[in-house]
Amino acid sequence: MKQDNGLYAITNLGAILFAKRLIDFDRLSRKAVRVVQYEGNNKLQMLKEDVSTKGYATGFEELLKFVYAILPTKEVIDGALRNTVTAYPPLALREAIGNALIHQDLSVTGTGPTIEIFQNRVDITNSGTPLIDVKRIIDNPPKSRNEKLAQLMRRMRICEELGTGWDKMAISCEIAQLPAPKIDLFQESTRVTLFSGIPFSSISIEDKLWACYLHACLKQVQGEQLTNASLRERFGLKETSSAAVSRLIKEAVNKKLIKPLDPNTAPRYMKYIPIWA
Repeated sequence: MKQDNGLYAITNLGAILFAKRLIDFDRLSRKAVRVVQYEGNNKLQMLKEDVSTKGYATGFEELLKFVYAILPTKEVIDGALRNTVTAYPPLALREAIGNALIHQDLSVTGTGPTIEIFQNRVDITNSGTPLIDVKRIIDNPPKSRNEKLAQLMRRMRICEELGTGWDKMAISCEIAQLPAPKIDLFQESTRVTLFSGIPFSSISIEDKLWACYLHACLKQVQGEQLTNASLRERFGLKETSSAAVSRLIKEAVNKKLIKPLDPNTAPRYMKYIPIWA
């Protein structure tokens, strides 16, 4: 912005997107992204810590590369080729980090986006709570807290402003047969958790119900319905697990997360839709 003395001042928007050193801007220094890696599944032992010094636009790809570099990986042999596969879908990770940057509440002071990497999960925390109901996060139209920030990041192809971030996260986790991404709300912050591969029997009942609900939402927006077979496929289970999946569906119905499309259908042909449909 041009000043009265003929010089130009950098706006907060310009700084948070394009700064080479965010710490040079007092009001934005705490908005730098902090990445922390822990040993095991708790915060007792910290292995690595890094604070991104660049703005969100200029440093986004570099931030993703650093996170990918310290994530657990495994080598998969495909014919004669050796491929390295991360424990988390890259698309889900990218969308979760992008959402945390774009949708954070910049008016909350003393905190900034944080990425915490554990052995079995990645926690991504940002200030502020969602502007929409968490249970309608799949089908709800897009709503940006920081419109100018989101608009510029869309023009730079970092985000889309179409409200598809959670769709992509949920779908990519389903394809990889991983637990559904989880949302935890606090007084002034939101935490999204991505889980690595966990056996179905070891997933908590709350996370199973959330995955079941998100599966029903994704099917609904695709013009399809949840069935026992589709939910088994989503968790990577064999037909012998039909009874366990039926119990999960029954519990989701009791919790008023989903409902039968037609209650009079025979049990083996029953289809289910989200409770709001």
